[in-house]
Amino acid sequence: MNTTNTINFGDVFKSSFLDKIGGISAMDMIIALGLAFVLGLFIMTVYKKTFTGVMYSSSFSVALMALTLITTLIILAVTSNIVLSLGMVGALSIVRFRSAIKEPIDIAFLFWSISGGIVLGAGLIPLAIFGSIFIGIVLVLFVNKKTNETPYIMVVNCEGDKCEKDVLDIINNRVQKYLIKSKTVSKHNGIELTVEIRLKEVTTDFINELSYIEGVSNVVMVSYNGDYMA
Repeated sequence: MNTTNTINFGDVFKSSFLDKIGGISAMDMIIALGLAFVLGLFIMTVYKKTFTGVMYSSSFSVALMALTLITTLIILAVTSNIVLSLGMVGALSIVRFRSAIKEPIDIAFLFWSISGGIVLGAGLIPLAIFGSIFIGIVLVLFVNKKTNETPYIMVVNCEGDKCEKDVLDIINNRVQKYLIKSKTVSKHNGIELTVEIRLKEVTTDFINELSYIEGVSNVVMVSYNGDYMA
């Protein structure tokens, strides 16, 4: 007597994935989420240590820690149940993130938080710990690294050739090097000079000196990242 073994659609999903709804122990969850919390605090500390912007956002730093916890929670759920993982992919596919990222380095911190949560949720604890320590050291060393030649753009509005010569003489004596990027001459507005400069030291005293020259109506110095110096 011949027997035929048939596998229907339901049998395909009757695997260990479906049967492991409670496969993650309470201890595993506590360890994973506890480490995610510690890692999130570490990322917050590094972000605060390396922040170079104008206004520090405490809500963004808290969001970094929350991302680590949320990602860890998601990965724990996905690895325990294949149906839940499919539903999670469908839910995330309709999410739209519209928050503006002000600094490029913020993107690195976002990916760090997400990847740290993924690695912890997957159970690769040594990789998450040592990898995060290495990333933190690299960011602290390089983000706050100061260079001797910081580029700035200076715009000077003046009137007359003598005034222009006096402006360039002061610039030549007070900066490390300079390059005239553009010069605009107008009958109504006079001369506008756009000069790229490299400072000998971080000071703006010579900007005041330029403004005292007869014929100079406006002096502005802007760093390349858009922060006004004077």
